[in-house]
Amino acid sequence: MGEVLALVEARLRTALGEPDARAAVTFLGTDRIEVLRFVDGDLVRYATLGMSAQPMADPTSALADPVKGPRAELVLTVRGGLADTDKVLRPLAVLAATPQVEGVVVAPGASLDVGDPLWPGAPFSSVLVAESGGLVEDLELDEPMDPVRFLPLLPMTSNEAAWKRVHGAKALEERWLAKGTDLRDPLRRSVDLD
Repeated sequence: MGEVLALVEARLRTALGEPDARAAVTFLGTDRIEVLRFVDGDLVRYATLGMSAQPMADPTSALADPVKGPRAELVLTVRGGLADTDKVLRPLAVLAATPQVEGVVVAPGASLDVGDPLWPGAPFSSVLVAESGGLVEDLELDEPMDPVRFLPLLPMTSNEAAWKRVHGAKALEERWLAKGTDLRDPLRRSVDLD
């Protein structure tokens, strides 16, 4: 599966440029997950590398297919210099290991929670998984493998996460859009949910 990860890293470099830092985390019983950091002006992007090495398995399946199934990597974009966002590396690796550890399929509209602030002082412990295809194009792989999707992560406050559970991901995204919420602000407050 090293070949898949080499293609994924090449796609990330094509879309985001050269990473200026990388860190690796290995959890007991999981494959190694790397997090690459890309700086683009005042924006800092963090992308996982390793989540797509294996396809995600449907937790209701009796047997995981080693070739077919959805594959993804996670991408988080924040404004640099406002918070110690580099501490997000471990929480991002935890989120990327979720399919291996918990047997879940990470897909757009899902909420992922690490239980602690994403970085020191962050008002977020969870993220909303957004649709792929924007910043980094999906990476087609040879048949019968599914393409690798690069899923943006949108940090959510605990109030937003609770509201999303009731009203759904689309409603929360529409609320953010209607209120002009800067989802890249690492210190932003919760959007008005009344």
